[in-house]
Amino acid sequence: MTLATATPKRPRPAKRRTSARDRERRLVDHGAWFLVLPALIPILVLSVGPLLYGIALAFTDSQSGRTEPTRWRRFQSLAWQEESVTANKELVKEWNATHPDVKVEYVQGTWDSVHDQLLTSFEGGEAPDIIHDASDDLADFAYGGYLADLRELLPERLKSDIPQHSWETTTFGEGIYGVPFLQEPRVLIANAKWLRESGVRVPTPGEPWSWEEFRDVAKELSGDGKYGVAWPLKEPVSATLNLSLSAGGQLFHRDADGKVEVRFEAADAVVPRTVRDEVNTDGSAPGTTLGMGGSHTLPGFFGGRYAMVPLGFSYRQQIVQQAPEGFDWQVLPAPAGADGLAQGVSPQTLSVAEDSPHQKEAAEFIDFLLQPENMVRLALGDWMLPTGTEALKDPALHTTKDDWATGTALAEHLRSAPAQSVRGYPEWKDKVATPAFQEYYSGAIDLDELRERLEEDGNLVLARYQR
Repeated sequence: MTLATATPKRPRPAKRRTSARDRERRLVDHGAWFLVLPALIPILVLSVGPLLYGIALAFTDSQSGRTEPTRWRRFQSLAWQEESVTANKELVKEWNATHPDVKVEYVQGTWDSVHDQLLTSFEGGEAPDIIHDASDDLADFAYGGYLADLRELLPERLKSDIPQHSWETTTFGEGIYGVPFLQEPRVLIANAKWLRESGVRVPTPGEPWSWEEFRDVAKELSGDGKYGVAWPLKEPVSATLNLSLSAGGQLFHRDADGKVEVRFEAADAVVPRTVRDEVNTDGSAPGTTLGMGGSHTLPGFFGGRYAMVPLGFSYRQQIVQQAPEGFDWQVLPAPAGADGLAQGVSPQTLSVAEDSPHQKEAAEFIDFLLQPENMVRLALGDWMLPTGTEALKDPALHTTKDDWATGTALAEHLRSAPAQSVRGYPEWKDKVATPAFQEYYSGAIDLDELRERLEEDGNLVLARYQR
């Protein structure tokens, strides 16, 4: 019997340090996967989210009997008032019910950050197909190639329904880059009882006050710690420039080569001088409201401190909601000048992204949204005026209730805001015009220095954008 030779014993290897990755792998292997699951969740969401969304859309298509997947278009809306949001969502729902193959997804945006958000989405290739914005925010996007030229996309019905002076607000160069659909004149919201008891002449759109008469009335309504008017001018530039159109002011002048120059002329001084004199000479307007937004003046208005407040037409909604019971108020037209009741506006707009592969369908949705009856619904929801001539005929916009009729009577006088197509306007406004007007209205500088800063400093800013 032969004995087997014994196998020599191998030396035990040195103990190796276990890495964190090995320990994590061992934990998973031994059933402790739940300890590393939190770290995996973000990855799972980012990876699986789009897949689940696609499955959901496919499931919806299969349930409806469609063999081709639904094509979804994103509509970013900036509606924020409850009535306006409801109107927009209802219209999207109605569109989707009748267009099963080209549905629209409602995306909620916000006015506070829309410019930066859109710029980021354009540069990242993630812009919505249909874009809600305002005409004074479109210039850089239009010139930058981010918005589609709508001239060949829109139906003749829509193009002819909106007046030419409204189309001018969204025309940049030769193209049209947005559909102007809602607009808001600046009006005087007045304490009706105060005016009646004072005996002053109450203006109408047919017989408005002149700027001189407005100043006289404000003085007559003042006294005993009360003021005839309160100017909320936290953002003084657009209010000043837009109201100055009534006096013939233009401020921005374009030469034959298309270059813009700031010239502060006599007509441009009418409105600023009126405001400054009411605050600093007449004592008919408080200086404390110059740094306020419109909403902040309402408590003083309701409390009988101010007889009138110049505000946007849509502020009527806040007044209806917030005014004390029995408070009697009315809407008056803004004063008229050499050019009558002319006033600059920057309408709300609907545009189509240049990179959208669905421009035709996006334009069709805009046409649906702006059918006359739908445009009226949007206007009522936002307490603003439609641009469409057919919509403006709707009886709902000609009622004395909440003074809709007064605002509607002003629609024909609304024009493109002076700064509408000026490249570099945002920087000019923020760095030059806003501080200059604020100092002028407070009495810190005189008219000559205001003119010097707007022209000399302002033209240096604009020149950088026109090289």
